[in-house]
Amino acid sequence: MCEARRRRDVEPAGLAPTYTGERLFQARQRKENVMKYILMMQFPLASWRTQRLDLWPKEDQKRHMEFLKRFNQELVESGEFVRTEGLGGPEQMKIVQATKSAAPAITDGPFPESKEVLAGYWVIDVETPQRAYELAARASAAPGLRGEPLYMPIEVHPVMFTKACGDV
Repeated sequence: MCEARRRRDVEPAGLAPTYTGERLFQARQRKENVMKYILMMQFPLASWRTQRLDLWPKEDQKRHMEFLKRFNQELVESGEFVRTEGLGGPEQMKIVQATKSAAPAITDGPFPESKEVLAGYWVIDVETPQRAYELAARASAAPGLRGEPLYMPIEVHPVMFTKACGDV
């Protein structure tokens, strides 16, 4: 599966495209002082049923998606892009927990104890934490309804360990 994923240029599913490919692997390998971060896009759970992207007017959806495509392409061109994914909503989420009987215990979402929904994420290679914060701020200001910035919270986490396909 890793090799098949590496060969695809754009992943068809999800809100934002996933750019992969040998060219990106080579660009990242040339960098010497690379730090990986995951930028996690949060959406308020209380607003999900009435304000999620698929309920916006078509023009606002288009504006938002064009922003994401431009943002992703800029990251690809700068060599900072690793991957991005748009995630399914809370109605598709599950929590799975092991039980003593070895049968998984599966709980449906949305989860009332949650205040936000993880709507999507980017993994980036950047040279400084400040650059990760700058990119997170740009993603946070993506256009929403009537083109107004969303100011959506973006969590920034350093990626501590990376495992490549085929590594044991």
